[in-house]
Amino acid sequence: MENKPGILADLGEILGKHNINMEGLCGIPLNDESVLHIVVEDDTTTKYILEQEGFSVSAIRDVIVLDIADLAGKAGSGGKLARKIGNAGVNIDTIYLAENNRIVLGVDNIDKALTALGL
Repeated sequence: MENKPGILADLGEILGKHNINMEGLCGIPLNDESVLHIVVEDDTTTKYILEQEGFSVSAIRDVIVLDIADLAGKAGSGGKLARKIGNAGVNIDTIYLAENNRIVLGVDNIDKALTALGL
């Protein structure tokens, strides 16, 4: 999306109007644009609504969303989590915190990552 004042407010208001909660959100500036990764419950409906409103949706992907209550505030816990996934030969390409004390992980092989985490 365009990297300009108010565009994120527009997106949030559009989703709110349709009762879609952004459970997680990560934005990265890229020149005159921004790339967003949004966690929502219904990705197909969200994609449709955003495209109808003029936003570009480049992809929908599954991610791992974990409760980090047992990890938060413990030195090295994030490294241990990442090591389990790395040792399985899986790359973490997206990572950020989301609402309700959760962490979002985008990986290149979700099945192998879930197995490595014992999920």
